[in-house]
Amino acid sequence: MNSTSTLHRSHTIDQMDNEQFDLIVIGGGITGAGIALDAASRGMKVALIEKDDFASGTSSRSTKLIHGGLRYLKQFEIALVREVGQERAIVHRLAPHLVLSEKMLLPLIEGGTFGKFSTSIGLKVYDFLAGVEGDDKRVMLSREETMEKEPLVRKEGLRGSGFYAEYRTDDARLTIELIKMAAQHQALSLNYVKAEGFIYDEQQKVVGVKCKDQNSDRSFEMHSKYIISAAGPWVDKLRKKDNSFGGKRLFLSKGVHLVVSRKRFPLNYAVYFDVPDGRMIFAIPRQRVTYIGTTDTPYDGDINHVVTNSEDEEYLLKAVNNMFPDLQLRSEDVESSWAGLRPLIYEEGKSASEMSRKDEIFESETGLISIAGGKLTGYRKMAQRVVDLVVQRFEKEENKRFKDCHTDKIPFGGGPFNGAEDVETYIKALRLRVKEMGLEEFYADYLVYNYGRQTDAVLQQMTHYKDEPEVALARAEVWFGANNELVLRPLDYFSRRSGRLYFNVDTIEPVLEAVLDDFQQYFDWSDSHRQEELELVRRDMHEARYFEYSKT
Repeated sequence: MNSTSTLHRSHTIDQMDNEQFDLIVIGGGITGAGIALDAASRGMKVALIEKDDFASGTSSRSTKLIHGGLRYLKQFEIALVREVGQERAIVHRLAPHLVLSEKMLLPLIEGGTFGKFSTSIGLKVYDFLAGVEGDDKRVMLSREETMEKEPLVRKEGLRGSGFYAEYRTDDARLTIELIKMAAQHQALSLNYVKAEGFIYDEQQKVVGVKCKDQNSDRSFEMHSKYIISAAGPWVDKLRKKDNSFGGKRLFLSKGVHLVVSRKRFPLNYAVYFDVPDGRMIFAIPRQRVTYIGTTDTPYDGDINHVVTNSEDEEYLLKAVNNMFPDLQLRSEDVESSWAGLRPLIYEEGKSASEMSRKDEIFESETGLISIAGGKLTGYRKMAQRVVDLVVQRFEKEENKRFKDCHTDKIPFGGGPFNGAEDVETYIKALRLRVKEMGLEEFYADYLVYNYGRQTDAVLQQMTHYKDEPEVALARAEVWFGANNELVLRPLDYFSRRSGRLYFNVDTIEPVLEAVLDDFQQYFDWSDSHRQEELELVRRDMHEARYFEYSKT
């Protein structure tokens, strides 16, 4: 093992094994990453572990919206709408290249979920609670104006629409950037490290975690004053390991998204629309594709391997074809898909879609703190609440003080942008540059939305390779990920660092061999290990393209 990244990983494990921490975080999704940044930026000594790759669970499988939750207004969850609405603005300001304003159309269909008057009032309240200003404020459109905005929408029963703003993101990239910012505040974070058990003192209080690095099979222990489990769907499993499972519990809901070519589904704007069963789903344009989701069904299968099935496909395609009848999408139109789990707090007598998305904190008698529920949009406030709790414990029990939360002032993504216009200026300058390097123009948008100003480092590395431009770019991204983003396996890059697996799956095969060659060199793989990683990539491509191979 002679790569810089491998040596760095070994050194990090040594530190985790030998140092005493203020806080250990279990779970490297958006919530855990937010907690690590919050705690480390206040001055705590923090370590975070994730049993797979960062964001490999729920935090790479959401609808990828930083949105205020319009339907929660209808459920009178005013405080939730206000909080997540205000959080949208904060996260957009911190990372305008990652959190992008997305105009949303809400068609008003006779007999649908939202009436015209209630929608007008509701969206106005929504804007007020979220502090929306300027062009992002809601506008009510007539039937004719709606059809002009989006000609594909169903005409039958159409009464008009609401036109308002939400924010689109890449959930996995957001998580990775939080992990990197936490590292800049001296937090130690590692992926592929499993929490196998807990360590207790004489009073049976939890004081550490028994860990196993799944890359090297090395076992080690970490010790800390406080431990937070932010493991998403795995929270209850860790509570069972702590012998503290009881009372409130998780309810796992499965959500599926389908991806089709923008040519086949040429939306002008994102659309939030009714499904005949009373639910609502999104259709969202994203560069060269449009994606559709989500389902909301109870799940009791293997939480480590959640996949799309034919029932999920049928439900979403039927819903889309009902609202956009001229499309008539079929299975063969689906390029890829993803499936994930929402770790909701169980509420007796409610369906999955009716259960609250509020987060809750569980504390066991051993002192293990668990946090679950919540929404992608609310990650920063979730982190603040649970870290505030830890700060209070330090002050009360040890008279030790830390700074107040200030994550609303920490920009991330390789250098701050001064708003969305600054991002667009940067992209426009890059379009000429990528064309000169032999790439299509859309790669400028792709790179900036993934890497922000770090794009310069990726493109500089690309000049070191003599391959075809697309191959050289992929190799440069892998180099950047291995050296800066704890990329350890090809799927870390193809799925969570670049989004190719979901949004551009056809670009994987042409670059796959070159990418595997680089991984083999960086991490000193044997030929058999290389073959295993190849098979894992092909498996996930196979599952993402379920609708193609299931018919053959």
